[in-house]
Formats: sequence, C-alpha cells, structure tokens
Amino acid sequence: MQAVVLTSTNGPSCLKIKEVETPSPMPGEVRIKLVASALNRRDYWMTRGGYPGTQVPCIPGSDGAGIIDKVGEGVNSSLIGKEVILYPARAWGENEVYYGPDFRVLGMPDQGTFAEFICSPAGDVYAKPEHLNWQQAAAIPLAGLTAWRAVVTQAEIHLGQKVLVTGAGGGVSTFAILWCLYLGAEVYVSSGSAEKIDAAKALGATGAENYQDPDCYKKLHEQSGGFNAVIDSAAGDALNSVLSTLLPGGRYVFFGSTAGGPPDGLPMGKLFFNHIRIQGTTMGSNTEFKNMVHFLNSNKIKPVIDSAYPLSKAIEAHMQMEVFGHTGKIILLNDAVG
Repeated sequence: MQAVVLTSTNGPSCLKIKEVETPSPMPGEVRIKLVASALNRRDYWMTRGGYPGTQVPCIPGSDGAGIIDKVGEGVNSSLIGKEVILYPARAWGENEVYYGPDFRVLGMPDQGTFAEFICSPAGDVYAKPEHLNWQQAAAIPLAGLTAWRAVVTQAEIHLGQKVLVTGAGGGVSTFAILWCLYLGAEVYVSSGSAEKIDAAKALGATGAENYQDPDCYKKLHEQSGGFNAVIDSAAGDALNSVLSTLLPGGRYVFFGSTAGGPPDGLPMGKLFFNHIRIQGTTMGSNTEFKNMVHFLNSNKIKPVIDSAYPLSKAIEAHMQMEVFGHTGKIILLNDAVG
C-alpha cells in the first residue's frame, strides 16, 4: 500500500510517499480501507522533532475514516463493508480520569492514518455519522475528542454559561466553539486573525477580539461580564490577563502551552480566594469518544473543513498548517478517492 512516511525531522519536506507492506488484521482487529484522514498540530510538530518521543521512520496521522474490508479472528464478518471512524489512540485503560501506561496516540509509534489501510481493534471503530461526508467524518477524532474532554468533562459547560475560547481558528478550538454553542453556552473568542474572528462569529460566537490588542482580554471581560470557563492552548504572557476574565468559581482548562508559562508567575491569592480551578487536559477516553459521537449525531453537527489535499500532497498540507493558514481542519484524501 501507499503511505506517507516521515523519514527525518527537518520539516514537512521529510514526508515521503512510499510503498509499504499492507497490514493484515490480528485477532480481535479489523482492517479499514481509509478514504480520508486529517491533520493535527501533533503531525506538524513531529516533522520538526518537536513532539515528545518522535521516532522515525513512522507513518503519521491520528484521524481517519473509511470502510472495513477485512476482519481478524474472533471478529464478526458482518462488519465488512461498514463505514467507520477511528478512535485516535490505543489502550486508554479503565481509569476515566487519566490514561494508562500503555496509552499512545495513533501515528507514532503505531502506524497512523496517512495511508491506504490501517488495522484497529474492533472496539476502537465507530459508525461513521450518516449526515457527514468523508471529509467531515475524518475531521472528528483527535481534535473533536480533545475539545470534548476540555469542554464537557473538565470545564463542565452547560446551558447559559459564558465561555471564552482563545486562539480561535485551529481544529481543537473550532470544535470547542461548536460543542459550547450546541450545549447552550454563550461563546466569546480571541484570535490574531480578522478572518478567523469572522469565521467564529459566523459559527455563532457572541463577541471576539484580536489578541494582538494589549487590551483584548479586558475588552472581552467588559463585553461578557466575566466567564464561567476559559478554553486555552497558549498560556504565555497573556495568561494572567486571561485568568482575570474568570468569574468566581471559574475554570481555566488548557490543552497546550505553545507560548510557555507566565513570566511573572501566577496571582495565587486571587486564584484561591476566587476558587479558580486550573485544569490541564488532553484527548479523552473511548467512553468520551462514544458520547461525543452520539452528541454530534443527535445535533447533526458538521465539522468545519478548511481544505483538502490528495495524500500525495501531504507536504503542501503540512506547510499550510506550518503558517497557521487554516480555519478548521485540513484533510488528506486517498488519491484513488480524491
């Protein structure tokens, strides 16, 4: 089969289309003929050696959707022909609070989804939502689940609450906006791009400010009256300004720290007197994935797609991600399909 192989860590140009052995399902597994996959920031950082534990060569990719074409021993053959999406990891474990010692995200060290075929435990595939096309279905897994755990499990967002989503435009932040809106929350955003601010407003965001404005978070606080929760992935110099927008009892949930820690430390007194909760988070469990897909199906939610490339143009797709030139998800289509 053809696959995108990361051969070294000197950037997206190190991604090569290669002929590799087609996998066969082990007992308890199914094989999926992939129709589409999607990029995540993790995939880009791997090309730069910036993701912890990056090993090459590897086949990246955590998001995928396709058709089961073969089953391993012990798996019902009636699954052949089913259209599915993949849980984007392996071996979360039994503890819903935190993943187990064998947990790993698809795409290194395990084979990822930037390929024509992939094998998966039968319990890690879920029916493709019928209201979605292949591109939309492939967009869901990692970004959707990361946002779901941040919004639902950690921030506990519900009807009538006010939420700030920082850095609007990326895959996870766009899903966070969607989940919050469909849960009945009032959403505000920050972004460094006027185009991405307009896109967030088009989705339903109530207010937005450009974070390049030093008064960005002061203005958002004044507009909203304060937030019940903030969903963030940057931290950095702006963190204390972001924290100051929270109402007493508010939750600051972050799934990344691309800008590092706050250079002046944290206002510990203000945080504990106001019962502010600071919560780190990553992607979630199989249970959360199942709940997310049910919510998406029930509300007929459609992911935001920025662009689609054939698998053979994986370098160009990663270069688009490198310059943050996207809103929503970037898709790869198997050449035979796209």
